[in-house]
Amino acid sequence: MAAYVALIRAVNVGGTGKLPMAELKTLAENLGFTEVSTYIQSGNLIFRDGGEPAEIAALLDRALGDRLGEAPGVFLRTPAELRAVLDGNPFAAMAPERVLVSFFGEPPGDDALHGFLAPDGEEAVVRGREIYVHYPIGSGRSKIKLPALKIGTSRNINTVARLAELAGGIEGA
Repeated sequence: MAAYVALIRAVNVGGTGKLPMAELKTLAENLGFTEVSTYIQSGNLIFRDGGEPAEIAALLDRALGDRLGEAPGVFLRTPAELRAVLDGNPFAAMAPERVLVSFFGEPPGDDALHGFLAPDGEEAVVRGREIYVHYPIGSGRSKIKLPALKIGTSRNINTVARLAELAGGIEGA
């Protein structure tokens, strides 16, 4: 069975989508996922399953929708895909806590940076199913406008590295 990381959108952020990670773990186990664990309080689920990735993401999204009242959006990646995200980081020379990767189910498209306003010197690059954004003053203080980010979910590079490590640990087991 393959190892996966589910990056769940809008969980425990800004007072919306409240979901204790112990409850997320139980929900995943009840769906039949194995070797389930979570990482920090922002909707990161590590597990094994033998199904097709698109079906797994849809199943988890529906189950979370039942629990939360609205499907949040689930973006699945393998450990190898997360390592490729790290290897492809166009802002590798920048402080990792100031680089966020937004994950999407499909490549965001050629117009993904349409409407991008970077008043604080932010930079954005689209690669595959991700958009990388460098926030020179930090994402919490930034006044960035990038409409495409609203449908994805973001993690900083440190979190992506840790998730790749955790998922890689069960992948090799």
